Amino acid sequence: MADEFPFEISPMFEGERIRKDNMHVELAGPKSIGFELVRAADMNDLEDDKFTLIGPDIADMAEGSRYPIAMIYKIAGELVETDLESIVERRNHEFQNYIQGLMHLNQRDDVWLRVSKEAVKKGLTSFEQIAKAIMMLFKNELPFIEKVETVYITDQAEIEKEIENARAVYQARDDRTKGLHDEDVDTFYGCTLCQSFAPTNVCVITPDRISLCGAINWFDGRAAAKVDPEGPQFAIEKGELVDAASGEYSGVNEHAKRLSNGEYDRLKLHSFFEYPHTSCGCFEVVGFYVPEVDGIGWVDRDFAGTAPNGLQFSTMAGQTGGGKQVVGFLGIGVNYFRSPKFISADGGWDRVVWMPSMLKQKVLDSIPAELKDKIATDEDVKDVESLKNFLKEKDHPVVKRWVVEEEEAPEEEEAEVSQAPQAQYQQQPMQYVPQQMPAGFMPSMPMMGGSGSGGVKIVLKNAKVTVDKIIIKKIE
Repeated sequence: MADEFPFEISPMFEGERIRKDNMHVELAGPKSIGFELVRAADMNDLEDDKFTLIGPDIADMAEGSRYPIAMIYKIAGELVETDLESIVERRNHEFQNYIQGLMHLNQRDDVWLRVSKEAVKKGLTSFEQIAKAIMMLFKNELPFIEKVETVYITDQAEIEKEIENARAVYQARDDRTKGLHDEDVDTFYGCTLCQSFAPTNVCVITPDRISLCGAINWFDGRAAAKVDPEGPQFAIEKGELVDAASGEYSGVNEHAKRLSNGEYDRLKLHSFFEYPHTSCGCFEVVGFYVPEVDGIGWVDRDFAGTAPNGLQFSTMAGQTGGGKQVVGFLGIGVNYFRSPKFISADGGWDRVVWMPSMLKQKVLDSIPAELKDKIATDEDVKDVESLKNFLKEKDHPVVKRWVVEEEEAPEEEEAEVSQAPQAQYQQQPMQYVPQQMPAGFMPSMPMMGGSGSGGVKIVLKNAKVTVDKIIIKKIE
Protein backbone atom coordinates (compact mmCIF):
# COMPACT_ATOMS: atom_id res chain seq x y z
CA MET A 1 0.00 0.00 0.00
CA ALA A 2 2.82 2.40 0.90
CA ASP A 3 4.66 1.64 -2.34
CA GLU A 4 1.62 2.30 -4.53
CA PHE A 5 0.82 5.80 -3.22
CA PRO A 6 2.95 8.82 -2.21
CA PHE A 7 1.17 8.98 1.15
CA GLU A 8 0.44 6.76 4.14
CA ILE A 9 -3.08 5.31 4.50
CA SER A 10 -4.26 4.48 8.01
CA PRO A 11 -7.14 5.14 10.44
CA MET A 12 -4.57 6.83 12.66
CA PHE A 13 -4.80 9.92 10.43
CA GLU A 14 -8.57 10.35 10.85
CA GLY A 15 -8.26 13.12 13.44
CA GLU A 16 -5.76 15.12 11.37
CA ARG A 17 -6.55 18.81 10.99
CA ILE A 18 -4.97 20.90 8.24
CA ARG A 19 -4.85 24.55 9.25
CA LYS A 20 -4.74 27.41 6.79
CA ASP A 21 -1.00 28.00 7.20
CA ASN A 22 -0.27 24.37 6.30
CA MET A 23 -2.78 24.18 3.43
CA HIS A 24 -1.71 23.81 -0.19
CA VAL A 25 -5.25 23.94 -1.58
CA GLU A 26 -8.78 24.13 -0.21
CA LEU A 27 -11.61 22.33 -1.99
CA ALA A 28 -15.31 23.28 -1.70
CA GLY A 29 -16.15 24.34 1.87
CA PRO A 30 -18.04 27.45 3.05
CA LYS A 31 -16.47 29.75 0.44
CA SER A 32 -16.97 27.51 -2.59
CA ILE A 33 -19.27 24.70 -3.76
CA GLY A 34 -19.00 20.95 -4.07
CA PHE A 35 -20.66 17.63 -3.40
CA GLU A 36 -20.08 13.90 -3.08
CA LEU A 37 -22.43 11.32 -4.55
CA VAL A 38 -22.53 7.53 -4.81
CA ARG A 39 -24.82 5.81 -7.32
CA ALA A 40 -25.58 2.12 -7.65
CA ALA A 41 -25.05 0.79 -11.18
CA ASP A 42 -25.27 -2.41 -13.18
CA MET A 43 -22.07 -4.44 -13.43
CA ASN A 44 -22.00 -3.95 -17.19
CA ASP A 45 -22.47 -0.19 -17.03
CA LEU A 46 -19.14 0.78 -15.53
CA GLU A 47 -15.43 0.16 -15.97
CA ASP A 48 -13.73 -0.98 -12.79
CA ASP A 49 -11.06 1.35 -11.36
CA LYS A 50 -11.59 3.92 -14.12
CA PHE A 51 -10.94 7.53 -13.07
CA THR A 52 -12.01 10.68 -14.92
CA LEU A 53 -11.12 14.25 -13.99
CA ILE A 54 -13.02 17.24 -15.36
CA GLY A 55 -11.14 20.43 -14.55
CA PRO A 56 -7.69 21.32 -13.16
CA ASP A 57 -5.65 18.79 -11.19
CA ILE A 58 -3.77 19.38 -7.92
CA ALA A 59 -0.55 20.02 -9.85
CA ASP A 60 -2.30 22.89 -11.65
CA MET A 61 -3.48 24.57 -8.43
CA ALA A 62 -1.41 27.33 -6.89
CA GLU A 63 -0.45 27.11 -3.23
CA GLY A 64 -3.10 28.73 -1.04
CA SER A 65 -5.79 28.60 -3.74
CA ARG A 66 -9.40 27.44 -3.48
CA TYR A 67 -11.38 25.32 -5.94
CA PRO A 68 -14.78 23.64 -6.07
CA ILE A 69 -14.91 19.85 -6.14
CA ALA A 70 -17.41 17.10 -6.89
CA MET A 71 -16.71 13.43 -6.24
CA ILE A 72 -18.99 10.93 -7.99
CA TYR A 73 -18.61 7.18 -7.44
CA LYS A 74 -20.50 4.49 -9.34
CA ILE A 75 -20.56 1.16 -7.52
CA ALA A 76 -21.72 -2.29 -8.63
CA GLY A 77 -21.95 -5.77 -7.20
CA GLU A 78 -24.39 -8.61 -6.67
CA LEU A 79 -25.41 -7.24 -3.25
CA VAL A 80 -25.31 -3.55 -4.17
CA GLU A 81 -28.69 -1.80 -3.88
CA THR A 82 -29.90 1.79 -3.90
CA ASP A 83 -30.30 1.83 -0.10
CA LEU A 84 -26.53 1.42 0.23
CA GLU A 85 -25.64 4.55 -1.74
CA SER A 86 -25.67 6.96 1.19
CA ILE A 87 -23.78 4.50 3.40
CA VAL A 88 -20.92 4.18 0.90
CA GLU A 89 -21.09 7.93 0.38
CA ARG A 90 -20.57 8.50 4.09
CA ARG A 91 -17.62 6.08 4.09
CA ASN A 92 -15.95 8.40 1.57
CA HIS A 93 -15.62 10.80 4.52
CA GLU A 94 -13.94 8.12 6.62
CA PHE A 95 -11.62 6.78 3.94
CA GLN A 96 -10.46 10.19 2.70
CA ASN A 97 -9.40 10.94 6.26
CA TYR A 98 -7.30 7.75 6.24
CA ILE A 99 -4.97 9.56 3.81
CA GLN A 100 -2.16 11.44 5.50
CA GLY A 101 -2.20 15.07 4.42
CA LEU A 102 -5.85 15.09 3.33
CA MET A 103 -8.68 16.46 5.46
CA HIS A 104 -12.33 15.77 4.63
CA LEU A 105 -15.21 17.38 6.55
CA ASN A 106 -18.99 17.22 6.34
CA GLN A 107 -21.07 15.47 3.69
CA ARG A 108 -23.36 15.65 0.67
CA ASP A 109 -23.26 19.17 -0.80
CA ASP A 110 -21.49 20.60 2.28
CA VAL A 111 -18.14 18.84 1.76
CA TRP A 112 -14.93 20.63 2.65
CA LEU A 113 -11.43 19.29 1.86
CA ARG A 114 -7.89 20.50 2.35
CA VAL A 115 -4.61 19.10 0.99
CA SER A 116 -1.51 19.88 3.03
CA LYS A 117 1.69 21.43 1.69
CA GLU A 118 3.70 18.52 3.05
CA ALA A 119 1.57 15.97 1.17
CA VAL A 120 2.13 17.82 -2.11
CA LYS A 121 5.88 17.95 -1.46
CA LYS A 122 5.84 14.17 -0.95
CA GLY A 123 4.19 13.62 -4.33
CA LEU A 124 0.42 14.06 -3.92
CA THR A 125 -0.06 15.98 -7.16
CA SER A 126 -3.14 14.36 -8.69
CA PHE A 127 -6.73 13.62 -7.67
CA GLU A 128 -6.29 10.28 -9.41
CA GLN A 129 -4.00 9.19 -6.57
CA ILE A 130 -6.74 10.00 -4.04
CA ALA A 131 -9.50 8.40 -6.10
CA LYS A 132 -7.51 5.20 -6.65
CA ALA A 133 -6.89 4.91 -2.90
CA ILE A 134 -10.59 5.43 -2.14
CA MET A 135 -11.67 2.85 -4.74
CA MET A 136 -9.22 0.37 -3.25
CA LEU A 137 -10.58 1.00 0.26
CA PHE A 138 -14.18 0.69 -0.91
CA LYS A 139 -13.55 -2.78 -2.29
CA ASN A 140 -11.31 -3.91 0.57
CA GLU A 141 -13.51 -2.66 3.40
CA LEU A 142 -16.93 -3.12 1.79
CA PRO A 143 -16.89 -6.59 0.18
CA PHE A 144 -20.31 -6.15 -1.41
CA ILE A 145 -18.70 -3.65 -3.81
CA GLU A 146 -17.18 -5.52 -6.74
CA LYS A 147 -16.60 -2.63 -9.16
CA VAL A 148 -16.06 1.13 -8.77
CA GLU A 149 -15.75 3.90 -11.32
CA THR A 150 -14.98 7.47 -10.27
CA VAL A 151 -15.42 10.96 -11.68
CA TYR A 152 -13.94 14.04 -9.94
CA ILE A 153 -14.91 17.52 -11.13
CA THR A 154 -13.07 20.74 -10.30
CA ASP A 155 -14.60 22.87 -13.06
CA GLN A 156 -17.03 25.40 -11.55
CA ALA A 157 -19.49 25.46 -14.45
CA GLU A 158 -19.69 21.66 -14.63
CA ILE A 159 -20.30 21.37 -10.89
CA GLU A 160 -23.04 23.98 -11.01
CA LYS A 161 -24.69 21.91 -13.73
CA GLU A 162 -24.45 18.63 -11.79
CA ILE A 163 -25.13 19.75 -8.22
CA GLU A 164 -28.90 20.07 -8.64
CA ASN A 165 -29.06 16.46 -9.84
CA ALA A 166 -27.19 15.42 -6.70
CA ARG A 167 -29.57 17.42 -4.49
CA ALA A 168 -32.53 15.73 -6.12
CA VAL A 169 -31.04 12.34 -5.17
CA TYR A 170 -30.52 13.48 -1.58
CA GLN A 171 -34.12 14.70 -1.40
CA ALA A 172 -35.51 11.44 -2.75
CA ARG A 173 -33.60 9.52 -0.07
CA ASP A 174 -34.90 11.77 2.70
CA ASP A 175 -38.51 11.54 1.52
CA ARG A 176 -38.58 7.76 2.00
CA THR A 177 -39.02 7.97 5.78
CA LYS A 178 -41.94 10.41 5.80
CA GLY A 179 -44.58 7.74 6.41
CA LEU A 180 -42.56 5.78 8.98
CA HIS A 181 -42.20 6.77 12.65
CA ASP A 182 -40.28 5.72 15.76
CA GLU A 183 -43.23 3.80 17.20
CA ASP A 184 -43.58 1.74 14.01
CA VAL A 185 -40.26 -0.08 14.41
CA ASP A 186 -38.51 -2.13 17.09
CA THR A 187 -34.99 -1.30 15.95
CA PHE A 188 -33.08 1.94 15.61
CA TYR A 189 -29.57 2.25 14.17
CA GLY A 190 -26.37 3.73 15.49
CA CYS A 191 -23.36 5.21 13.70
CA THR A 192 -19.83 5.69 15.02
CA LEU A 193 -18.22 7.24 11.94
CA CYS A 194 -17.68 10.57 13.71
CA GLN A 195 -16.05 9.14 16.82
CA SER A 196 -12.61 9.82 15.39
CA PHE A 197 -13.42 13.52 15.87
CA ALA A 198 -15.96 13.17 18.69
CA PRO A 199 -15.03 10.15 20.85
CA THR A 200 -18.14 10.27 23.07
CA ASN A 201 -20.65 10.96 20.31
CA VAL A 202 -23.68 8.66 20.24
CA CYS A 203 -25.46 9.04 16.89
CA VAL A 204 -28.87 7.35 16.97
CA ILE A 205 -30.80 7.13 13.69
CA THR A 206 -34.56 6.57 13.85
CA PRO A 207 -37.44 7.00 11.39
CA ASP A 208 -38.11 10.39 13.01
CA ARG A 209 -34.50 11.49 13.49
CA ILE A 210 -31.97 11.48 10.66
CA SER A 211 -28.25 11.32 11.46
CA LEU A 212 -26.69 14.61 12.56
CA CYS A 213 -24.72 14.84 9.32
CA GLY A 214 -27.98 14.51 7.39
CA ALA A 215 -26.56 11.75 5.22
CA ILE A 216 -28.02 8.58 6.78
CA ASN A 217 -31.70 7.85 7.35
CA TRP A 218 -33.30 4.81 9.00
CA PHE A 219 -33.48 2.80 5.75
CA ASP A 220 -29.81 3.54 5.05
CA GLY A 221 -28.83 2.35 8.52
CA ARG A 222 -30.82 -0.85 8.09
CA ALA A 223 -29.19 -1.62 4.74
CA ALA A 224 -25.69 -0.95 6.08
CA ALA A 225 -26.15 -3.11 9.18
CA LYS A 226 -27.44 -5.92 6.97
CA VAL A 227 -24.49 -6.09 4.57
CA ASP A 228 -21.76 -5.09 7.04
CA PRO A 229 -22.79 -6.21 10.57
CA GLU A 230 -19.38 -5.34 12.01
CA GLY A 231 -19.27 -1.92 10.38
CA PRO A 232 -19.83 1.58 11.82
CA GLN A 233 -23.61 1.37 11.33
CA PHE A 234 -25.37 -1.15 13.56
CA ALA A 235 -28.73 -2.10 15.01
CA ILE A 236 -29.98 -0.75 18.34
CA GLU A 237 -32.91 -2.54 19.94
CA LYS A 238 -34.90 0.42 21.19
CA GLY A 239 -36.17 -1.43 24.28
CA GLU A 240 -38.91 -0.09 26.50
CA LEU A 241 -40.38 3.38 26.07
CA VAL A 242 -39.35 5.47 29.07
CA ASP A 243 -40.89 8.77 27.98
CA ALA A 244 -42.92 9.28 24.80
CA ALA A 245 -42.79 13.09 24.70
CA SER A 246 -38.99 13.27 24.75
CA GLY A 247 -38.26 10.01 22.92
CA GLU A 248 -36.40 8.20 25.67
CA TYR A 249 -35.90 4.43 25.32
CA SER A 250 -34.16 1.96 27.60
CA GLY A 251 -32.24 0.35 24.72
CA VAL A 252 -30.94 3.71 23.52
CA ASN A 253 -29.82 4.59 27.04
CA GLU A 254 -27.88 1.33 27.29
CA HIS A 255 -26.13 2.00 24.00
CA ALA A 256 -25.45 5.62 24.99
CA LYS A 257 -23.58 4.44 28.06
CA ARG A 258 -21.57 1.88 26.08
CA LEU A 259 -20.78 4.05 23.06
CA SER A 260 -19.79 7.07 25.15
CA ASN A 261 -17.56 4.95 27.42
CA GLY A 262 -19.80 5.77 30.35
CA GLU A 263 -19.85 9.53 29.75
CA TYR A 264 -23.65 9.52 29.28
CA ASP A 265 -26.30 7.06 30.38
CA ARG A 266 -29.43 8.86 29.24
CA LEU A 267 -30.37 10.23 25.82
CA LYS A 268 -33.66 11.84 24.89
CA LEU A 269 -34.00 11.81 21.12
CA HIS A 270 -36.46 14.69 20.85
CA SER A 271 -35.37 16.93 23.70
CA PHE A 272 -33.43 20.16 23.45
CA PHE A 273 -32.80 20.81 27.15
CA GLU A 274 -32.88 17.60 29.17
CA TYR A 275 -30.39 14.83 28.29
CA PRO A 276 -30.29 15.97 24.64
CA HIS A 277 -28.75 13.98 21.81
CA THR A 278 -24.98 14.39 21.64
CA SER A 279 -23.52 16.60 18.90
CA CYS A 280 -20.60 15.37 16.80
CA GLY A 281 -19.22 18.15 14.60
CA CYS A 282 -20.54 17.10 11.20
CA PHE A 283 -24.05 18.34 12.03
CA GLU A 284 -25.73 20.53 9.43
CA VAL A 285 -27.45 22.93 11.84
CA VAL A 286 -26.88 24.20 15.39
CA GLY A 287 -29.76 25.11 17.67
CA PHE A 288 -29.15 27.70 20.40
CA TYR A 289 -31.25 28.82 23.33
CA VAL A 290 -32.08 32.55 23.60
CA PRO A 291 -32.84 33.08 27.30
CA GLU A 292 -34.04 36.65 26.82
CA VAL A 293 -37.07 35.38 24.87
CA ASP A 294 -37.18 31.79 26.16
CA GLY A 295 -36.99 30.56 22.58
CA ILE A 296 -34.69 28.56 20.32
CA GLY A 297 -32.84 29.78 17.25
CA TRP A 298 -31.23 27.66 14.53
CA VAL A 299 -28.25 28.44 12.31
CA ASP A 300 -26.79 26.37 9.46
CA ARG A 301 -23.33 26.06 7.92
CA ASP A 302 -24.26 28.14 4.89
CA PHE A 303 -25.06 31.23 6.98
CA ALA A 304 -21.99 33.44 7.21
CA GLY A 305 -23.58 36.15 9.33
CA THR A 306 -24.15 36.59 13.05
CA ALA A 307 -27.15 35.22 14.94
CA PRO A 308 -29.12 37.46 17.34
CA ASN A 309 -27.06 36.12 20.25
CA GLY A 310 -23.98 37.73 18.68
CA LEU A 311 -22.38 34.44 17.61
CA GLN A 312 -21.61 32.88 14.24
CA PHE A 313 -22.17 29.25 13.26
CA SER A 314 -18.47 28.40 13.66
CA THR A 315 -18.38 29.69 17.23
CA MET A 316 -21.50 27.82 18.28
CA ALA A 317 -20.35 24.68 16.46
CA GLY A 318 -17.17 24.76 18.52
CA GLN A 319 -19.22 25.04 21.70
CA THR A 320 -21.59 22.26 20.62
CA GLY A 321 -19.42 19.65 18.89
CA GLY A 322 -16.99 17.03 20.09
CA GLY A 323 -19.60 14.48 21.11
CA LYS A 324 -20.89 16.56 24.00
CA GLN A 325 -24.36 16.59 25.53
CA VAL A 326 -24.81 20.35 25.85
CA VAL A 327 -27.77 22.04 27.51
CA GLY A 328 -28.66 25.08 25.41
CA PHE A 329 -27.04 23.97 22.14
CA LEU A 330 -27.92 21.10 19.82
CA GLY A 331 -26.60 19.83 16.49
CA ILE A 332 -29.07 18.28 14.02
CA GLY A 333 -29.49 17.27 10.38
CA VAL A 334 -31.69 19.57 8.25
CA ASN A 335 -34.23 16.84 7.64
CA TYR A 336 -35.01 16.66 11.37
CA PHE A 337 -36.97 19.91 10.89
CA ARG A 338 -39.42 17.81 8.87
CA SER A 339 -39.97 15.30 11.65
CA PRO A 340 -43.34 15.36 13.46
CA LYS A 341 -41.32 14.80 16.64
CA PHE A 342 -38.99 17.77 16.09
CA ILE A 343 -37.91 18.82 19.63
CA SER A 344 -41.34 17.64 20.78
CA ALA A 345 -40.33 17.66 24.46
CA ASP A 346 -39.77 21.42 24.36
CA GLY A 347 -42.59 22.80 22.25
CA GLY A 348 -41.54 21.87 18.72
CA TRP A 349 -42.00 24.66 16.20
CA ASP A 350 -43.81 26.78 18.81
CA ARG A 351 -40.41 27.29 20.48
CA VAL A 352 -38.52 28.31 17.31
CA VAL A 353 -37.95 32.07 17.15
CA TRP A 354 -35.17 32.66 14.60
CA MET A 355 -33.53 31.11 11.52
CA PRO A 356 -31.41 32.43 8.62
CA SER A 357 -33.72 33.31 5.74
CA MET A 358 -32.21 30.71 3.38
CA LEU A 359 -32.58 27.92 5.94
CA LYS A 360 -36.15 28.97 6.67
CA GLN A 361 -36.96 28.91 2.97
CA LYS A 362 -35.41 25.44 2.65
CA VAL A 363 -37.73 23.96 5.31
CA LEU A 364 -40.69 26.29 4.79
CA ASP A 365 -43.02 23.45 3.82
CA SER A 366 -42.47 21.88 7.27
CA ILE A 367 -43.24 25.00 9.31
CA PRO A 368 -46.86 25.12 10.53
CA ALA A 369 -48.82 27.64 8.44
CA GLU A 370 -49.69 29.80 11.44
CA LEU A 371 -46.00 30.22 12.33
CA LYS A 372 -44.45 30.94 8.95
CA ASP A 373 -44.51 34.72 9.36
CA LYS A 374 -43.85 34.63 13.11
CA ILE A 375 -40.35 33.13 13.00
CA ALA A 376 -37.79 35.89 12.52
CA THR A 377 -34.84 35.72 10.12
CA ASP A 378 -31.63 37.67 9.61
CA GLU A 379 -33.61 39.94 7.31
CA ASP A 380 -36.01 40.86 10.14
CA VAL A 381 -33.82 41.26 13.24
CA LYS A 382 -30.18 41.75 14.10
CA ASP A 383 -30.05 41.41 17.89
CA VAL A 384 -31.96 40.07 20.87
CA GLU A 385 -33.85 43.29 21.57
CA SER A 386 -35.19 43.56 18.01
CA LEU A 387 -36.00 39.85 18.13
CA LYS A 388 -38.06 40.37 21.27
CA ASN A 389 -39.97 43.23 19.64
CA PHE A 390 -40.57 41.15 16.49
CA LEU A 391 -41.99 38.25 18.49
CA LYS A 392 -44.33 40.60 20.38
CA GLU A 393 -45.50 42.27 17.20
CA LYS A 394 -46.18 38.91 15.51
CA ASP A 395 -47.75 37.41 18.65
CA HIS A 396 -45.46 34.40 18.51
CA PRO A 397 -46.61 31.51 20.77
CA VAL A 398 -43.46 31.91 22.86
CA VAL A 399 -44.74 35.29 24.09
CA LYS A 400 -47.39 33.50 26.13
CA ARG A 401 -44.58 31.79 28.02
CA TRP A 402 -43.31 35.19 29.15
CA VAL A 403 -46.69 36.03 30.69
CA VAL A 404 -46.84 32.70 32.54
CA GLU A 405 -43.29 33.09 33.85
CA GLU A 406 -43.94 36.64 35.05
CA GLU A 407 -47.07 35.51 36.90
CA GLU A 408 -45.28 32.57 38.53
CA ALA A 409 -42.02 34.39 39.33
CA PRO A 410 -41.34 34.71 43.09
CA GLU A 411 -40.15 37.93 44.60
CA GLU A 412 -36.67 38.85 43.50
CA GLU A 413 -34.00 37.40 45.70
CA GLU A 414 -30.66 39.05 45.83
CA ALA A 415 -27.44 37.49 47.00
CA GLU A 416 -24.69 39.91 47.92
CA VAL A 417 -21.21 38.54 47.29
CA SER A 418 -18.37 39.84 49.47
CA GLN A 419 -17.26 43.38 48.78
CA ALA A 420 -14.01 42.52 47.07
CA PRO A 421 -13.19 44.72 44.07
CA GLN A 422 -14.73 43.59 40.80
CA ALA A 423 -11.30 43.49 39.20
CA GLN A 424 -10.36 40.64 41.48
CA TYR A 425 -13.41 38.61 40.51
CA GLN A 426 -12.68 39.10 36.83
CA GLN A 427 -9.27 37.53 37.34
CA GLN A 428 -10.31 34.58 39.48
CA PRO A 429 -10.56 31.07 37.99
CA MET A 430 -14.21 30.12 38.40
CA GLN A 431 -15.22 26.49 37.93
CA TYR A 432 -18.88 26.14 37.10
CA VAL A 433 -20.19 22.67 36.26
CA PRO A 434 -23.96 22.57 35.66
CA GLN A 435 -25.48 19.09 35.70
CA GLN A 436 -29.02 19.99 34.75
CA MET A 437 -30.62 23.24 33.73
CA PRO A 438 -34.35 23.72 33.14
CA ALA A 439 -35.85 25.17 30.00
CA GLY A 440 -36.59 28.45 31.71
CA PHE A 441 -32.99 29.32 32.48
CA MET A 442 -29.84 29.30 30.40
CA PRO A 443 -27.49 32.26 30.81
CA SER A 444 -25.68 33.24 27.63
CA MET A 445 -22.80 34.83 29.56
CA PRO A 446 -21.59 35.12 33.18
CA MET A 447 -24.06 37.15 35.23
CA MET A 448 -21.54 39.41 36.90
CA GLY A 449 -21.99 43.13 37.28
CA GLY A 450 -21.03 46.09 39.39
CA SER A 451 -18.30 48.67 39.02
CA GLY A 452 -15.30 50.08 40.82
CA SER A 453 -14.95 48.71 44.32
CA GLY A 454 -18.67 48.20 44.79
CA GLY A 455 -18.42 44.43 44.66
CA VAL A 456 -20.54 42.08 42.61
CA LYS A 457 -24.29 41.54 42.73
CA ILE A 458 -25.80 38.31 41.39
CA VAL A 459 -29.55 38.39 40.86
CA LEU A 460 -31.38 35.11 40.24
CA LYS A 461 -34.97 35.32 39.04
CA ASN A 462 -37.20 32.24 38.87
CA ALA A 463 -34.07 30.10 38.58
CA LYS A 464 -33.38 26.51 39.44
CA VAL A 465 -29.70 25.69 39.21
CA THR A 466 -27.77 22.61 40.29
CA VAL A 467 -24.09 23.34 40.85
CA ASP A 468 -21.47 20.80 41.81
CA LYS A 469 -18.74 23.26 42.62
CA ILE A 470 -17.91 26.99 42.51
CA ILE A 471 -14.36 27.93 43.45
CA ILE A 472 -13.28 31.55 43.87
CA LYS A 473 -9.60 31.94 44.76
CA LYS A 474 -7.94 35.06 46.00
CA ILE A 475 -4.87 36.20 44.08
CA GLU A 476 -1.85 36.06 46.32
